[in-house]
Amino acid sequence: MVIVILLQVFFRYVLNNALPWPDELARFLMLWMTGFIAPSAYRWGGFVSIEMLPQLLPRFLENILIISLLVLSLVILLIGFQLGLQHINIGWIFNSSSLKIPLDLIGGEQKSIKLAWMYMSLPVGIFLLILVNIELIIKKIILTFNSEINLPKDKYKEYLGV
Repeated sequence: MVIVILLQVFFRYVLNNALPWPDELARFLMLWMTGFIAPSAYRWGGFVSIEMLPQLLPRFLENILIISLLVLSLVILLIGFQLGLQHINIGWIFNSSSLKIPLDLIGGEQKSIKLAWMYMSLPVGIFLLILVNIELIIKKIILTFNSEINLPKDKYKEYLGV
């Protein structure tokens, strides 16, 4: 994505001839990058959260509150996933205005990319968030009723200092 943006900056300001496709490609790549990285951020606690109330409660009530919030999040994610799938259907109708598959290089004709491929990043990202949410619910339930159990550690989480 950065390379595409830098390429556009070069063409626009150095050569004074902006390309038509880098803006849309950068948006396409940003959506897919977000869909893939958001579940990792969610799993590692990288989203903004207010943790004052749970910390004021006794451990058992804190865990019950967190489980309840995770279940509520799961319901919202399931609704979002369903809406994301509906949004993809609209994308098969429309073509990208500037992104084309260069089949003319092999003797064919350029073919526009359907916007559904861009929109697909939403349900894919939400599906991955659902998987992480289910994992967090299961871990929190296990730790609520058996705080002595040693669950596997995430080596990347420890490496990042999270």
